[in-house]
Amino acid sequence: MRLLLRNLVALAALTYWGAAAAQTSQPSVPPPGQAVATFAGGCFWCMEEAYEKVAGVSSVVSGFMGGTVPNPTYKQVSGGSTGHAEVVQVTFDPAKVSYQQLVDWFWMNIDPTDASGQFCDKGSEYRSGIFFHGEEQKQIAQASKEKLQASGKLKQPVATEITPAGAFYTAEDYHQDYYKKSAARYQYYKYGCGRAARLEQIWGKPTPPPTQ
Repeated sequence: MRLLLRNLVALAALTYWGAAAAQTSQPSVPPPGQAVATFAGGCFWCMEEAYEKVAGVSSVVSGFMGGTVPNPTYKQVSGGSTGHAEVVQVTFDPAKVSYQQLVDWFWMNIDPTDASGQFCDKGSEYRSGIFFHGEEQKQIAQASKEKLQASGKLKQPVATEITPAGAFYTAEDYHQDYYKKSAARYQYYKYGCGRAARLEQIWGKPTPPPTQ
């Protein structure tokens, strides 16, 4: 089922919004008083929806990180040959929401035990991961992963990678806020992929951080 639902809805979106523009690397430098976090949780559409609802988050951008090919397109990344993962880059106000809270919320939106991808999307481009920006984020992420592993909540090892943040490439415009731009197609994908059902199976009904 790899990419089947995603390709159907992405093709429809691309047809509707027009041809994709070439992507460029964006510096991970937040505005004054803000910080940046980067998470890979499978489908970036779903992760964007999850983080845009968190109070203290000022922007969430879908893109790619962790690969070797410069300026990759969605088509290249989804082909699995560039080494990139689909990610969201989250800009937030640390005075309103902490990085720890964002990491805690990350776990609630993925299956940490899936080493082959996430839900119906399989392949390294859909791997889960935390790309840390600086030593403090690294320590928080690693400690959080170790705590989750030791909790006994999961029946299998945590497969999520924790790696340094690299070049971030924004995804094509039609991917940004896809859950808003094409709500019906997005819901078809999200529930058809089994994401919502699997998350509830693992976590129950999680309590999110303060919402916008």
